[in-house]
Amino acid sequence: MLFNFNIRFYLCFLFLVFVTPWIFGQIESISSPNGKLVLTVETEGELHWNVSLNGKPVIEDVAIAMLMGNDRVLGQNARLKNTDLDQKSESIRPVIPLKDAKIQSVYKELKLNYKDGYKILFRLFNDGLAYKFIDLKSNSEIVENEILQLRFPDGARSYFPEEESMYSHNERLYLYKEISEINNGEFCSLPVMFENLETKVLITEAALHNYPGMFLKKEGTGLQSSFPKFVLKASANELNSPDRNQIIENEADYIAEVDGARQYPWRVFIIGDEDRVFLESNLVTQLSNSSKIEDASWIKPGKVAWDWYNANNIYGVDFEAGINDQTYKYYIDFASENHIEYVILDEGWTKSTTEIKEANPEIDIEELIQYAKDKNVGIILWVLWKPLDEETEEILALYASWGAKGVKVDFMQRSDQYMVNSYERIAEIAAKYKLLVDYHGAFKPAGIEKVWPNLINYEGVKGNENNKWSHDITPEHNVTIPFIRMAAGPMDFTPGAMANAHERNYAVSFTRPMAMGTRCHQLAMYVIYEAPLQMLCETPSRYREEQESVDLISQIPTTWDETLVFDAEVADYILIGRRKGEDWYLAGMTDSTARSFELSLDFLPVDKNFKMEIFKDGVNASRHAEDYKREILDVDRNSVMPVNMVSGGGWIARIF
Repeated sequence: MLFNFNIRFYLCFLFLVFVTPWIFGQIESISSPNGKLVLTVETEGELHWNVSLNGKPVIEDVAIAMLMGNDRVLGQNARLKNTDLDQKSESIRPVIPLKDAKIQSVYKELKLNYKDGYKILFRLFNDGLAYKFIDLKSNSEIVENEILQLRFPDGARSYFPEEESMYSHNERLYLYKEISEINNGEFCSLPVMFENLETKVLITEAALHNYPGMFLKKEGTGLQSSFPKFVLKASANELNSPDRNQIIENEADYIAEVDGARQYPWRVFIIGDEDRVFLESNLVTQLSNSSKIEDASWIKPGKVAWDWYNANNIYGVDFEAGINDQTYKYYIDFASENHIEYVILDEGWTKSTTEIKEANPEIDIEELIQYAKDKNVGIILWVLWKPLDEETEEILALYASWGAKGVKVDFMQRSDQYMVNSYERIAEIAAKYKLLVDYHGAFKPAGIEKVWPNLINYEGVKGNENNKWSHDITPEHNVTIPFIRMAAGPMDFTPGAMANAHERNYAVSFTRPMAMGTRCHQLAMYVIYEAPLQMLCETPSRYREEQESVDLISQIPTTWDETLVFDAEVADYILIGRRKGEDWYLAGMTDSTARSFELSLDFLPVDKNFKMEIFKDGVNASRHAEDYKREILDVDRNSVMPVNMVSGGGWIARIF
C-alpha cells in the first residue's frame, strides 16, 4: 500500500509540474507593491488584460496587439515562450523637477517573452500600470496599426477631450458624460480620464519617440486606439493662413515606418480611488527615457513676461506702443525690476511669419537682446513650426549667435510620426546651441521633454489665451485640467491676468482680455499649475498698478522639491502645497461653488517658527473679483489655517 501511495504521489507531482502550467499558463496575475491593484493577463492566443483596485474592476477587458505588415502580428495567435517577474526600485532625479526633486519608483515588472520574436512588458505601480511592446526582429518595415481596445463597467463616465480632427492644437474642453452617450466614431486626444463608481483611470502615453501619438475612438460599447496615418504629402492651406495651416493631401495605409527591432511607447494608466492620485503621480516621468544632455546646468527654468495676450497694450508712456524697440525695452525693464528671468517676443518680431531669419524693420533684434542681457533678462523668440522645420540648424544657430535664450515654436497641430520626430529633432538641435524650447499648438508631453530637458514646456491645453475670443476658461475648467492634462506633464496655461471678473461680469475682448474668477484664483495658478517656463500674461503697465500681486508672483518658483495634496476633487477644487528648499507655497482654487477648509500646517518642521504671507479672497470678492486681502502671520506646525474661497475663488500663501 505504501509503495502504491508513493507512486500515486509521484504521478500527481509530475502532473502538477508539467501539466498544470500547460493548462493554466495562459493566465498571469500580479499585484502592485502595496497589493491594492491587481493585473490579470491572458498571455496566449489573443492577448487580453484587466485590472482591479481593492477588488473592484477598473477596466474589465483590454485587448492589445500590433499589426506589423507582411501579415505579422504581435499579440494575436501568441505563443508564450516564458515569463519573468521581478520587483524593482529606482531613484529618479529629474533634470527639471515638476513635482518632486527625487522620485522613488517602485514597481513589479512582468516580462512576457514570445516565440515569434517579441516581448511585452507590464509594470504595475501603486498608482497605476503601463505596458509596451518590444519587437526583437530586424525585418519589420512598417506598423500598419496598433490595437488597444478598452471595455469599462456599465455606467462608466469620461472627462472626454473630444477632437474634431487629428489635425489639432489639442486644446479641448473635458466633456463629462457616460461612455454610452459618446457616439460611435467620436474620438479624443490624450490624456483622457474615465471613472467608474469610486475609481478613476487616466490614460496617456510615455517614451513617445519616432511613432505617432495615440487617440481613443468610441467603437461599439468601448473605445479603441486610433492613430494619424503616416503622412506622404502635406501642403499649405491656401484658404486659411497658409503660413501655419496645412492640408494633409496624401497618407499611407499604415501609421509608422520602422527599421526593425525597437521598443514602442508605454501605454500608461494612472489609477486611483482618490482624486489626489492624479495630482501626485509621476508615472509619465518614471516611464520616460533618460536625458541625453550630459551637462544641463545651462537649462534655467523661470518666469516670462509675455506680450501677445495683452496685445502690447502698455500705457502711461511717451511713445506709441507696438512691435518696436521701445515697447520691448519697457517689457525688459519690467522683467528686470521684478527679477523675471525672460521676455518673449511673440508673433510680429520677424520680417514676416515665414521670413524668420530677419527681424521686423522696427526692431534691432541684436541690440534688443544685448539690452536685455545687460539687465539680466533672457529673450525667447516666437517662430512658426513650418519655416523652422525646413531650416532648423541654420535658424537656431543664428538665434543663438544673437544671444537668444530659447524659442517658442507654434502651430505644429499634428501628431503623426513625422511631427513627433520633428519635435525631437528641433529639441536636440536647440540643445546643441543651448536654447530652451516651448511648444505651442502642440500635443501633450509624452517623454521627449525628459530626454531633451531643454524642451521646458508644452501648451496642448485650453489656456488663458482663449479669454481673448471665448467664454471657455471657466473656474470649473481651471480646476479640471490639473487632474487630466497636467498629469501628462508641464502645461503652458499662461496665467497672471489682473483683469478679473465673475462670469456675470465677464466680456470677451481680443486686445484687452479679462479672466473669469478672482484675483487669488489667478495667483494660485502659479503654485498649482506645473510649468517650468511660467508666463505672466498681463501687460506690464497693469502689473505696475498691481505691484503687490507681482511681488508675490516673482517669488514663486517654477520647479519644486516636494508636493503635498491636502484635498482635491476633479472639476471641483484643489488644495495643494509645494516646497522649494525650506520654503513652502500653498494654494487653493475652487469652481463656481464657494468652499471653506481647515488646513493643518503639521507638515512643517518641529520646534521652528515661520512667517506666513497669505493672499485671500477679499470681503467683497464675490461682488468684485479683483478684491483680495494680504496678511502676514506667525505660524508653526501646530497652526491650523482657515481657507475660505468665494465662487471662482482662490487662496495662496508663502511660508518662509
